[in-house]
Parts: sequence; C-alpha cells; structure tokens
Amino acid sequence: MTGSAKSDHTALADNALAARSRIAEMTPQEKTDLLSGFGMWKTARLERFGVEPIVMTDGTYGVRYSMSQIDGDQRGGADLDDFLAIVAQRASDVAIAWGEMKPATCFPNGSAMGCSWDVPLMERLGELLGRECRAMGVHMLLGPGINIRRIPLAGRSYEYYSEDPLLTGKLASAVIRGLQDQGVGASLKHFACNNSEIERTTMDSIVDERALREIYLRGFEIAVKDSDPWTVMSSYNRLNGVQTSQDRWLLTTVLRDDWGYEGVVIADWNGIKDRAASLVAGNELDMPESPRRKGDLLAALEAGDIPKDVVDRACARVLELIARGHAGQARPVTAVDAVAHHAEARAMAAAAMVLLKNEGVLPIGPDVRRILVVGRDAAVPVIQGSGCATTTPTQVDQPIGELRAVLGHTVEVLLHPALTEETLALCSQVDLVIVFTSTEGAYDGEGSDRTTLALGPDQDDMIATLAATGARMAVVIACPDAVVMPWAEDVGAIITTFYAGQAMGGAVADVLSGRVNPSGKLSVSFPRSLGDVPGFLTYPGERGRHVYSDGIHVGYRGYDQRGCAPLFPFGHGLTYTQFRYSDLALSDTALGKTGRIQVSFTLENTGDIAGAEVAQLYLRAKGVRLRRSPLELKGFAKIPLEPGERRGIVLDLAGHDLTVWDPDRQDWVIEAEEAEIVIAASSRDLRLAAPLSLRPSVLSWPRVQTDTQPVYVLGNPIARPILRQEFAQWAGISEADADKVLEHCANSFIGIFPTLERRLRMTVPEDRARHILGRINAAMDAAEQSLAKP
Repeated sequence: MTGSAKSDHTALADNALAARSRIAEMTPQEKTDLLSGFGMWKTARLERFGVEPIVMTDGTYGVRYSMSQIDGDQRGGADLDDFLAIVAQRASDVAIAWGEMKPATCFPNGSAMGCSWDVPLMERLGELLGRECRAMGVHMLLGPGINIRRIPLAGRSYEYYSEDPLLTGKLASAVIRGLQDQGVGASLKHFACNNSEIERTTMDSIVDERALREIYLRGFEIAVKDSDPWTVMSSYNRLNGVQTSQDRWLLTTVLRDDWGYEGVVIADWNGIKDRAASLVAGNELDMPESPRRKGDLLAALEAGDIPKDVVDRACARVLELIARGHAGQARPVTAVDAVAHHAEARAMAAAAMVLLKNEGVLPIGPDVRRILVVGRDAAVPVIQGSGCATTTPTQVDQPIGELRAVLGHTVEVLLHPALTEETLALCSQVDLVIVFTSTEGAYDGEGSDRTTLALGPDQDDMIATLAATGARMAVVIACPDAVVMPWAEDVGAIITTFYAGQAMGGAVADVLSGRVNPSGKLSVSFPRSLGDVPGFLTYPGERGRHVYSDGIHVGYRGYDQRGCAPLFPFGHGLTYTQFRYSDLALSDTALGKTGRIQVSFTLENTGDIAGAEVAQLYLRAKGVRLRRSPLELKGFAKIPLEPGERRGIVLDLAGHDLTVWDPDRQDWVIEAEEAEIVIAASSRDLRLAAPLSLRPSVLSWPRVQTDTQPVYVLGNPIARPILRQEFAQWAGISEADADKVLEHCANSFIGIFPTLERRLRMTVPEDRARHILGRINAAMDAAEQSLAKP
C-alpha cells in the first residue's frame, strides 16, 4: 500500500471517530443512513462528516467479491433480485448468478475444517482469509458461521463446524483472531438457532432454556469472549416466538449484559421485519439497503418513537466499526500469492480429511501397480456448498490428475466415470478400486435442506455392485454433513473429505498415497439411519414451529443417552500409525465453579511413521437435580508425534467449563456429585479415566413448599432434621419416633402436611406449617450462600 493510500485510510478512520462526537448534530436522515446499508455490501457515506463507507462480503471459507455489486456506487432493486437468485444456484453457477467475480482461494468449507480439531490451523485460515480481503479492499468478512449441526440434513451444515458447542466455539475463536489480526473484521453468525433451511425466515425454533444456553448459545459465548468479533449477525428465524433480529433478550440481555459484548449487531441480509423494533432490541446495522425499511426508521426517528440514547449509541457503534475498518486497510499489506495459498489450502484439506475405516487397504502400497478409479467426481470434484458462501476459486485440482501425479508412472491409474460391464470386468484385473462419490447436491444448500442422507442417485448401488466383485476397495466421499453407508461393511477403506475446497484433489491424493498421514476426526456423529438422529422425530417442524425435542442431548450426547450406536461416532478418525495413552493424573481430585485443575497424560506414537492424534477430554457425570448427558466434551488437543515419540500432555480445565445452566437461578451452576474425567480417542473409544469430585456452587434440592412430596423433603439433608425436630416437638414424641413416622409417609404423592393429616389424622396448623417451611428454606439459603464463599 502506498503512503498516500495509507494516509487516506487513516484520515477516513479519524473522520469516523471524530463523527462520534458530532452525533448530536446529525439529522434523522443522516442517522437513518448510517444505521442502514448502502446498496448490497457497503455502509453509507456521510459527506458532511467525512465518513466514507466500508465494504463487507461473504463468505466463511473464501472471499466472494462481486465486482458489479461492489465497485462503484451501484444500488437499487436489482441487487435484491441477484441476492434471491444466488441461493437457488449450485456452487458451479455462482459466477453466473452474481456477475463477474474476483477469483479467491476456496479453502475447505466449515464442515471439513471442523474435522481438523486444530486451533492453530484455524487461526492460519483466518490470517489467509484476512490477507485476501485486504488485497481486495474488503473491510469485513461475513463469517464464521457457527450454528450447531443438530440435523445432518440442514442445508447450510457445510458452513458450520460441529454438533458440539465447545469445539465450535474454540475453532471459531481462532478464525476470528486470525482474520482480525490482519485488520479485517469478522461477523459471527447466525445468532441464533438457524439450524435448518426449511422456512428459515419464518420458522420458530422452540428451544428449552438449558439447551439454548448449554448447546446453541455456548459456541457464540465462547467466540465472543475469546476473540471479540467486530460484529455479530442476527439470524433469519424466530426463537421461542420472537424474531431474532428483534429479540431484545437475545441481542441485549444475553449478548451485551451477560457476555459483555461491545461490537455491532448486524442483520442477516433482509432479515429485519420491523426496523424500529430491531433497533430497540439491539440490532444496529440493517443490511442490505432497503428503501422501505429506511423509510420506516426515518419515520420512527422523526416521531421520537425510539429513545434518543438507543439511536445515538447505535450510531456510535457503527461509526466505531467504520473507523476500525479503515484503520485496518491502512496497515501494510503484501500481495497475495495465489499459488502459495492454494498449497496451504491443500495442506488444510489433507489435515482435515477423516479416514473412517481402513482394513489394510490404505495407504497405497508398493504392491499396487494398477488402480481402477470409478466415479464422475474423480474428474469433476465437488469442492464447496451452494449459497452465499460460495467462492470463485483461483484453480481447482482434479483428483484423478493429482493421484496420477503423486503415484508417478510406475502405477497405472484407469478412470471410469460411470459403472459399466467393462468396469466390473476390470475389478478382477487391478490391485485396487477407488470410488469417488458425493451427495446429490442439486437442490440442497442455502435455502433448502437435503431430503435424504443417502449419496447421490445410484451411487450407493454403484458402490455395492463394485464391492460384490470382491475387489480391494476404497471409497472417497464428498458430502456437506453425515451420510448413511449401507455398504460400509463391504468395503476395505472409507475416507470422507466433506467439502474440501479447491485443493481437494491434491489433498486426497496425498492422503491416499500416504504422503500425508490422515489426522482428521469427525466433528459430528454419522448415524446408521436418519431415524437414529436424536432430533429427527420433530424435524422439520410443523405449522411454523420447530420443537428442539432432543433438548441438551444433541449429537453424540443423544446417541449415548439412548444407548444408540452410531455408524461412526463423534471424534472418530483413523491414521496410518497407532497411539498409546497412559499416565492420567489430575492436579486436584476436586473442582468447583471458580477453580482450575490440570489434566495430564502421556501420548505415544507406537507406529513407524509420524502422525498427529486428536486427544479428547470428556466429563462423565449424571447430574443431580439438573441431569446431564452421559459424556460432555470439555477439552481437546491435536498432538503431532514422530515414530516412537512420547510426550506429556497437559490440558487446563476450568470449573466454569463444568457448569450447567439452571433456569430457576438464571445462572451457571455445579451440583455436588462424584464424576470422572475421561481421556478418549473418540466419544466411543475411551482410553483413560480418573475420578473427580464436583464441589457444588448450589444445593441440589429444590425449595420446600406445602405441596412438596415427602420423598423430596425427607431426601433433603437440610430439610429432614428440621422437619423431624419440629414434628417431634409439636407431637410430643422423640425425634427418633418422629423420624419413623415421617419415613412411613415417604411414599405419599401429596404434600408432607396433607399426608400427615391423611395418614395420622394430625392437622398441622397453618402457622406452624409456615414456620417449619420458613426454617427449612432459610437454612437452605444460608447453606447455599456459604457455598459461594471462596
């Protein structure tokens, strides 16, 4: 960047900051313009204050720069028509839908990168995306998208990282840090519970409060607190009856008051239905430009319908965003080396691919001299999903070509795009059959869910037919999310690439050949059938309401809770070497809400080649009053090891990470119980375990009321002795006899005092009952307050 260009950007940033002090001078029209988009991808220009716009664009794994929409000052209805058209296009048609696009590196999509479990690699992804944004003059990238992959059919699953909130939040935080370290803003989306594309702008996601806090908001909370994204994007859907773009509880109470967020909330494109209500709720920036919504906002401002402090605070936040954007562009930037970025995309894709099954078939060994490759995807790979995140790649690797290049001239590689009689005859004449396949993909993507977990038309039959020949066989699957595999037992090896980006072909050749030892692990569970998915019974909802019936038991939690075996479990992935876990130790045997411990263990590569292992830390606890899932991911690390290398691994574990959300107390709590820390290679491959006592932050018993059943009063160690003492005194008997009487009442289904009346014809006076309940609950309050003391 030249000195003059840098000074221009610095001046623009200074102007935006200076304008904050002059918000009071702005007219309602100027405030309306500032809080609204200009055209499709820009903020407004305020000439009187010297404020110039910033540019934002999609997507989450590659920069999608539409020259016809961004260059110059184009605006108007044609932009909206283009926007609506793109969501119905396949990724291969994106350039047609959007007009001329600037090429950019198409990195592996979110569902692929989620399988890397690699925080530094995700930060590197953010850095590279930031560099490409800077080179194109883009101030903010609209991502990452981190909605939970609750249902594998969801059309935008390919953009998202995982079914687990911890993994999601940690990976998102890394991408945001990498991006914003380059001076480019991130937009964390879609906030919240936009987990399906069916009726996505009107569907009401009905989610209980524990599941909302522990699963669907937790990843956002981690990312907001760990990486402070410049913006958070509200989603299209309703949440428990309220449009998220107009949900003050979500955008202000949770995001700002609970989490301390100070950035800008931006609406998903055309996601606002009531502009005044959205601004009051905390949605500052309305995108894209809408004459109707701008008119509504101007009328509300002129009428004084929105509090002045709300409007001025929103204006200040948007001006701060603009200042940050221009300041970022003022930093020195180097030219993008497209070839080098392609090479990094190839390494990322290889690090994220998951070897699901391998019965000695891979890597391709020296005994393999002739290979039959079957499937159209070997020549024309599926590299990305469809919708607003799609990218025009700088180049695309062809898997068959890359495989031939990697294996060299000593191996003959034959390609049959379709299954024919000749193909079947060749199966007995080759050393290995590799099938490249994918999901159908013509309709799903942004705007439309998949209708099946099967592969594309005739693909499952093709694989089964080839497997029936008895040939040594490997299957390579490109998919947005989980698929079912009715033929899984009949093939020797399975690799899933998900949507691995423009370098997929080279990356899969590296993994097949053994140039790269696979190290990806599933960030979602693969079911045996669609009916096994925990949330399937109430998917996709009806009458505009989608009930999240699985509650906190999402993904692997739900499989474990129901004792249902997945086809391939969460966290699963094989390598070409082996790892041994040993020597688990905890720095303390107990942990409370405000404490921390270190979990240490030894990991050893017992094989003869270098590799990386994703070690996973789970909590195994049942819960007391607030029930838990059988296993909950609480930490992870990806550890590279040379052959024979042993390394001590230490993972920090904070007490807050073990809390659950208590809707009654509106707080994160820990209940007293004996639990276990488990170190695992997957959620179904548990290697080491050690006991851990959970120090409570709250009592595990509810407050006692008149109608509380006796069993719950007598099982409460604070309530029982008080009740025994009071009853003995009132009845004129010993406490031992009083306890026997109370125990006789334990099986009653009505309240303790009505039970005494019914069984013993003893009526406890109302004032005496109130006195007893008061003593019990006061003692419980005192006991709970003592738990909160350090």
